[in-house]
Amino acid sequence: MHWKRNSGLILALIFVIVGGAAFYFLKVNSLWANIKKGLDIQGGIHVVYEGVDAPGMPVTDASMEKARNIIEQRINGLGVAEPLVQRQGDKRIIVELPGIKDPEKAVDMIGRTALLEFKDESGKVIVTGKDLDPRGIDTQITQGNQVVVTLQFKGEGIKRFAEATREAVKSDPKKKIAIYLDGQLIQNPTVQSPIDNGSAQITGYESLEDARNVAIALQSGALPVKLNIIENRTISPTLGTDSLKKSEFAAMIGIVAVAAFMFLFYRIPGFWADFALLVYLLLFMGILFAIKATLTLPGIAGLVLSVGMAVDANVIIFERIKDEIRKGKTIRSALDAGFANAFRAILDSNVTTLLGAAILFWLGSGPVRGFALTLALGVILSMLTAIVLTKHLLRLLVNVGLKPGPLFFLAPVNGSGAAGVKGVASTAGGERR
Repeated sequence: MHWKRNSGLILALIFVIVGGAAFYFLKVNSLWANIKKGLDIQGGIHVVYEGVDAPGMPVTDASMEKARNIIEQRINGLGVAEPLVQRQGDKRIIVELPGIKDPEKAVDMIGRTALLEFKDESGKVIVTGKDLDPRGIDTQITQGNQVVVTLQFKGEGIKRFAEATREAVKSDPKKKIAIYLDGQLIQNPTVQSPIDNGSAQITGYESLEDARNVAIALQSGALPVKLNIIENRTISPTLGTDSLKKSEFAAMIGIVAVAAFMFLFYRIPGFWADFALLVYLLLFMGILFAIKATLTLPGIAGLVLSVGMAVDANVIIFERIKDEIRKGKTIRSALDAGFANAFRAILDSNVTTLLGAAILFWLGSGPVRGFALTLALGVILSMLTAIVLTKHLLRLLVNVGLKPGPLFFLAPVNGSGAAGVKGVASTAGGERR
């Protein structure tokens, strides 16, 4: 066929296209740098909250789910990129915030109950955070450079607040209405005039950021359940960067060592197996970028493991081909038979690995799920590159005229050497298929 006569040109074209793509995506427009990195790489915090029963705040599935939603709203207000907020069991919530700059303030704001209460001097509650209009909560700096949180009540809250301020002014010009947040007195202002529009201000903040955190907590509403911190880990960006560099270096050593082994042991077929491995890495990183997956250190481990499995598949295939050559088959027949015989063993091992990855992804959380995702993705791609791409590349090599010998892995000759000679002779005879 015409395309068989141009196999050398096709191989050269494939090499140039993939080489150019690799240079562009790895050097010019670094695909690796554009993949989102997880908490253990860019630093951040990992916190586990556990719900505990409190008077009027029982731990239920509904209250824990509402607490998760409120925490998620608060984190979104912080502007953290790619946060993780998920339930663990019946009473726990896992929070991971990559790239956070002030872990202590973030943890305090996220887990704050945010129960706001306005009380008169007798201790009677006038209005609470439930009476607030989330759209009317904001922060600002007054003309006197005072940082304040502005509040706006809604519905019955406006009426109750107006009546309380009106009564306070009428009965005693120095009467106060205290403001409590999570049971702590934060302000105790004197009521100077009735407030009929339902607006109020909270002052006394050291910075605009502190006021903003309170405003975010109030906007999302009070937590319906009390949460205790049972685990709190902070990973500095420096530590994360150092871990990433070490992991990248280790992964590079592993990949280069595997590629060198394939080339030295299997010669030209090994070189093209390494070429297929390069395609595999490009596809792997491209898919991670396309699906906006977050790469973690365990995820890098999954990548390296899947690289080993891809090479393992090629080793099985090449050894099967060598067995077929020893039996006296031509190189073309040995190639087809080798891939066919190796397919079942490769499929079985990869399917069991995929099942294990699926279980880890289903039952695990955080880094464990990242490892499972990269491992599963790597196994699927390694199947495609090792079985499909490598097979067609070797077929093109055979069409070019490559035969068992010094450049092509030479099958050891058994006994009298007839089998090995026959394999070469049949190829030299030019069997056509």
